[in-house]
Parts: sequence; C-alpha cells; structure tokens
Amino acid sequence: MKNNKSHWENVFATKKPNEVSWTQQYPKTSMEYLENLNLSKTANIIDVGGGDSNLVDALIEKGYQNIWVLDISEVALEKAKKRLGEKANLVHWIVTDITEFKTDVIFDFWHDRAVFHFLTDEINIAKYVALVANSIVTNGSFLLGTFSENGPLKCSGLEIKQYSEKTMKQTFNENFEAVKCFTENHITPFDTVQNFQFCGFKKNKL
Repeated sequence: MKNNKSHWENVFATKKPNEVSWTQQYPKTSMEYLENLNLSKTANIIDVGGGDSNLVDALIEKGYQNIWVLDISEVALEKAKKRLGEKANLVHWIVTDITEFKTDVIFDFWHDRAVFHFLTDEINIAKYVALVANSIVTNGSFLLGTFSENGPLKCSGLEIKQYSEKTMKQTFNENFEAVKCFTENHITPFDTVQNFQFCGFKKNKL
C-alpha cells in the first residue's frame, strides 16, 4: 500500500464521485448495521478508507459525536471537509496508510468498506488483523466489506484479494466472532455491478 499513496492522490484529484466505482449516495448497509448495534452517541467510530464517502455525513446527521475518518489520500479527505463545511470540525481526520496507523484510541465500531481487500500480501494482512484486534474494545464491533469471490479482481487499476464468508471468518477468528455475514451487489455510478462480501464481527478477546 505504501507505494499507492500517489495513485490514490491522483484518483481523488482527477475524478468526481460519479466517476469512481465505490460511490454510494447513501451508505444504507453500513448505517443500518451500525444503528442495529444501538451504540451510545458518544461511541468512538472510525471509517477506514473513508475518503470522500458520504458515511461521515450520515454519522453526523445521526448525532454521533466521536468520529474518525482515515484515508491514505489527503486530497480525498480535503474534499470531504469542503463538502461538510463547518461540520468538518466535528470529525477527527487522519491521513495515513492503514498498515502504518498507530492510535491510542480504542474504538467501539470499526468500519471498512473496500480497504482491506487492497492488502494482498500476508505481512500487510497480518498487520491489519493485529491492528483491528488491538484497536477495538472488548465486545466492540467491526464491519468489513470486500469484493467477494464473484466480485471484480481489480479496483481502480489495482489488484485486490477476494474473500468468501469462510475465508473472511478464518482471517479474523482469533479475536472476533462473526455475527452476521452476507453478500450484496453494489451498483456503480456507471451501472456496473460489484458483488461484495460483508461480515459484521464482535470482538471477543485480546
């Protein structure tokens, strides 16, 4: 991922939301999952690879007060800040590669839609698995979305790693219990279909 910073800065600098495949007008799946958890409005919530997605807008609108948005692209986060205006001051913004992220904050909810699948080598996958295990409170929640085995093999010109429900559970089973797993078709802004594998996990131990 380290070498991909310039790639992502260029993507967000040159493309509008309707020109990239991952855009959602409203992140319905993620918000419904989160709201079913009945977390306090003061819960610590992080959106990994949030970019300029609309999840942060929905979180603010629902009254969540402790929101972190992390992305490798500074351009993406600046776009989100500009869109939010004064509300951007309510959010903690972090520019970093997820494999280099260090935090003292322990999160109640960790959200990742389509970052993890860009980690294709075992070292970075292991780093991510350890990071998420150490950064979520016991009984905290983690919603992960990647391309499924029926999904694309690439995104934005980069290779990705596909996951099935089985391989996703196996990857995180040391510290997490899978609560709900499902696949979902995402319709891109240019009317193509991407099949996603989602799993919602609960942290059960260190």
